[in-house]
Amino acid sequence: MRETGELVVAAGFASHAGPRAENQDFGGVYLGTAGERARHGIVAAVADGVSGGKDGRVAAELAVRALIEGFYAMPETIGSARALHRPLDAYNRWLHAQARGEVMAASATTFTAFAVRGRQAHVAHVGDSRAWRFADDRLTLLTTDHVRPEPDLRHVLIRAIGLEADLRLDHTSIELAEHDRLLLTSDGVHGVLSAKIIAAILREGASAEASAEKLVEAALNAGGRDNATALVLDVVRLPTPDHDGILAGLSALPFVEAPKPGESIDGFHVERVLSQGRHAVLLVAIDGEDGARVVLKFPRREILSERALRLAFAREILLGLRVSSPFVLGAHPVRRDRQSAIYGVQPLLEGETMEVRLERGRPPLQAARQAAVQLTRAVAALHRISVVHRDIKPENVMLLADGGLKLIDLGVARLPQVEDFHADEIPGTPGFMAPEQFEGNPGDDLTDQFALGVTLYRWFTGAWPYGEQEAFQRPRFGAPTPPSRHRPEIPSWLDEAILTALQPRREARFGDVIELLRELESGAALDRRKLRARPLIERNPLMFWQGLSALLGAGLLASLLLR
Repeated sequence: MRETGELVVAAGFASHAGPRAENQDFGGVYLGTAGERARHGIVAAVADGVSGGKDGRVAAELAVRALIEGFYAMPETIGSARALHRPLDAYNRWLHAQARGEVMAASATTFTAFAVRGRQAHVAHVGDSRAWRFADDRLTLLTTDHVRPEPDLRHVLIRAIGLEADLRLDHTSIELAEHDRLLLTSDGVHGVLSAKIIAAILREGASAEASAEKLVEAALNAGGRDNATALVLDVVRLPTPDHDGILAGLSALPFVEAPKPGESIDGFHVERVLSQGRHAVLLVAIDGEDGARVVLKFPRREILSERALRLAFAREILLGLRVSSPFVLGAHPVRRDRQSAIYGVQPLLEGETMEVRLERGRPPLQAARQAAVQLTRAVAALHRISVVHRDIKPENVMLLADGGLKLIDLGVARLPQVEDFHADEIPGTPGFMAPEQFEGNPGDDLTDQFALGVTLYRWFTGAWPYGEQEAFQRPRFGAPTPPSRHRPEIPSWLDEAILTALQPRREARFGDVIELLRELESGAALDRRKLRARPLIERNPLMFWQGLSALLGAGLLASLLLR
């Protein structure tokens, strides 16, 4: 499951000299070809030439051109941060040397740039131009001005391109979401407009070009006495998340102990412990940014290796973002730059697991059939994108309070073209594992179907098809008892569908879960027709026609008597 899809960004740029005779600001954006966007991304920059030196405009323009030309000449393997730094470092050495001569004496320039690649934006910054992000109705400043700290000397730069022989760039990266707005400004804009006003203009949702023009216009109308420049990038579409990128992000995060109720981590305020399993601790928390109630999932390191846990969490995050199904648990999106440790964030589901529901007895047949169809659709949604769940069981199925259903715990799923767990860490629960898994099969569509069949058997009957299993016990796969032996009201078609799914021989099962889904849906429709009150002509045609004839005869007799 590699990264697919295309990065689409809309750009807008506006710059005005204001009351000054010359505009020493310069900005540029290069959206590139589809191939360049896939390999390197897009790059945008704003530079503000220092007015105290000669040719500040030239210094600014050359800085932007040097970056754009040099960035795409860098090998894609070195990463965006280094691809930003290398051409600017070379240009800085040249400009610093020129600034000591007569032609460009004391020339220098501020510089702030975005490189958007994949689902991340990388920022390179020096000086007092600024980079911003407007997301979720909030404006966030991403850079720090390199100026003197004294209030009356804030206009004096202490770092810029050309000021020093060695370039000191600030680097940062952020995780993007579709519809984010990225902004670069010179001090002629943010020196006049407050963050509140800038946010209000971006909130209007005009095009990137119109927003950039309005920011510059607002700065000049507010009495700005400097050159004013704004560059807006609208993130229209992002590539689909990729497993390797998520895993790389997790590899830099440490494992920590789960916080206790009343404590906080990264703005999540923990309310209570939801559950403690063999591999993870689940906590109910409030997201301090949007107020949503979520579940934090912290790994336990007693059983699996750190490598296996990182793989599991990367899978769960990826699939939560990738799978589009109302019956599969999604992810609660969290910016990567916000998270300081390894844990997952999921929506809080109101309901109970199938396993908990079974402790109160078997569900009514009609409700059980509805949940069976929903669960099979969830598995089909995973198989459609070549994902194998590998741990389908009642404990991993949530029955929602509104009648819906979610298949959960995607951390052990098998993904195509993605590094798998070590052989001794391949997951599964013995009572739900197909015979071939005990012989080394790491899990595929047909083993998922077997686990689904056992789950449905348990769900409808409360019993086990091959006898109740203990942990780590290998079942004896004989001829399973038909579900109707445990529950006589189960119809024959449902008996056959469940028994086919959990056949010990792979070739005896359905070709795929779509075939099982068709059986469940068509059988349920048949049962609904049986339950519907049938008209008399269907139930007893002879009685219907006899009755109709009698009524017609009585009508004829009455008409003769009235004559």
